[in-house]
Amino acid sequence: MKNIISIIVFVSLILACNNRVSNNSKKEHEKIEISKKDSLKIAKEIQNFSPTSHVNSMKVIFGKPKYDIKTIGILVYNGVNDLDVIGPRYILGQAMGVKTQLIGLKQGNIKTVMGVEIVPNTVIDSVSQLDILVIPGGFTGTIKAAYNNELHTWIRKIDKTTKYTGAVCTGVWVLGATGLLENKKASTNWYKEKEFLEKYKAIPANERYTQDGKYWTSAGVTAGMDMSLAIMKDIYGDRYTQAIMLDMEYDPHPPIKGGTPEKTNWAVNWMMKVMYDSGITPLIDSLEKKK
Repeated sequence: MKNIISIIVFVSLILACNNRVSNNSKKEHEKIEISKKDSLKIAKEIQNFSPTSHVNSMKVIFGKPKYDIKTIGILVYNGVNDLDVIGPRYILGQAMGVKTQLIGLKQGNIKTVMGVEIVPNTVIDSVSQLDILVIPGGFTGTIKAAYNNELHTWIRKIDKTTKYTGAVCTGVWVLGATGLLENKKASTNWYKEKEFLEKYKAIPANERYTQDGKYWTSAGVTAGMDMSLAIMKDIYGDRYTQAIMLDMEYDPHPPIKGGTPEKTNWAVNWMMKVMYDSGITPLIDSLEKKK
């Protein structure tokens, strides 16, 4: 009994600390309230916890999810960005009791923009329903996907069943090309962000990630992880999301300031834009002529 009381006091102190944090920064933290009855439940679960019988402990500590998510699909294709896929795959793959699949456009392995070979779990023709769909970005492969009408038809079909439809970086261009982002606030890669979003009749949010209804979109590459954590927070709440972040030891501290045009040296910014222009503009022009 003495041990249980000690655990209750420990848990109460932690949660009280969390409450103080939430009062100081309500936008970043949900207020976490706990009753004495719930404290006792958590204390008992902590005392009886074992790696082989932890399901009930998780339910007590993390609570009931907002939705019963069963299927998650992440689109993959030749030229997709490695981290656009792996970041969300790692985070969303920690949803409880969920089948997470990498979905290819056609049979066979694909190669990422960095040359890493990925074996998709299935292909779009074999998937008719998902609870969560994520469309990652890349470079030339993504631009081609933004002009792939067959893919757009599939995305619109899947979107009818999703609780969350998301896109990362230039993958937002693919989602935008389906028409699903029309009149929706959205984020995307920094390169010609306003131009591309307005092309698809979306509303530029200029945020690291954006939610508009069930549509979630993010800025470039690493922002896809933040978006995925935000989706998990929306489904499972703060505690479960913190568990994922602790598992990843996700607490970024880059060695220098950068990562957005505003934080980047003007010469570096100019050089990167010119490099993007040289690869993207000719390809888009050629695809526009084929329409």
